[in-house]
Amino acid sequence: MEFSAKQIATFIQGEIVGDENATVHTFAKIEEGIPGAISFLSNPKYIPYLYETQSSIVLVNKDFTPEQEVKATMIKVDNAYESLAKLLNLYEQSKPKRTGIDPRAYVAETAKIGKDVYIAPFAYVGDHAEVGDNTVIHPHATIGSGAKVGNDCIIYANATIYHDCRVGNRCILHAGCVIGADGFGFAPTPEGYEKIPQIGITLLEDNVEIGANTCVDRATMGATIVHSGVKLDNLVQVAHNDEIGSHTVMAAQVGIAGSTKVGEWCMFGGQVGIAGHIHIGNKVNLGAQSGVPSSIKEGSVLIGTPPMEVKPYFKSQSVFRKLPDIYFELNALRKELDELKKQLNK
Repeated sequence: MEFSAKQIATFIQGEIVGDENATVHTFAKIEEGIPGAISFLSNPKYIPYLYETQSSIVLVNKDFTPEQEVKATMIKVDNAYESLAKLLNLYEQSKPKRTGIDPRAYVAETAKIGKDVYIAPFAYVGDHAEVGDNTVIHPHATIGSGAKVGNDCIIYANATIYHDCRVGNRCILHAGCVIGADGFGFAPTPEGYEKIPQIGITLLEDNVEIGANTCVDRATMGATIVHSGVKLDNLVQVAHNDEIGSHTVMAAQVGIAGSTKVGEWCMFGGQVGIAGHIHIGNKVNLGAQSGVPSSIKEGSVLIGTPPMEVKPYFKSQSVFRKLPDIYFELNALRKELDELKKQLNK
């Protein structure tokens, strides 16, 4: 399927600089552009590639002014990256979609399956489970008994939704993720650790995306809640009875201990660790590998363990690298001071 620069500009409300009849049929990174491809430029580091790319069309920000000739047709938009996302979504929606239940899948007789659902071979849908309209369930995915999955969801291979858990509309669960496994609850006894039954559920609201091999544990009682628009990367751990606010995003290997509340629109870098039973305010940004032992107020931008503001953190890190030299200098000064004291005391 081909689209012209004029059609694309109309769809994303852009301004054409070049040939409005230039056509594309695929996407490519600007540094790997080929004829018939559309690329984008949003990071200034990639500006040199604009003058060399073979792509037929390139999306650029409106405030960008080229310093030399650009062979490709440019479409100027408010935000090139966001416009690319719109085009990629349009491209995905134009793909033909499969429907129906493969005879090699298992769907319990008591399960409720919506319209235009596709259930792939070897997928499992348990007793009294519900699957909404237009949802796609890939091979070896498991929908436990009593679980509910909304409309327009994608459940990828080997993803597991445990019994009675809830998944909203337009959610994406990537391969190997687990929704509703038992929370880590054990009571120490003289004989060992006695398991505390986890009788709650996990609830994902609408437009949530869960990365590959990420786990969101069920609550001891009540619900572990992931609110609408949350995006979790691969290998993230959300423990029992946590609550993650709307539109919060977390990079890979973030771990959140139990009964912690995270606000809306937060951003956590990779390997951030958060203690249990604390509260993280709205719009908190945490740099990679931050360790959070206590609550954080709204709007904080922090990094480190314990977290501190960004500028003082990097200043302290520059000092930290010099600590061995400072240590030796301090010892030398102590020796000199001791010698001076001895001479003064004579």
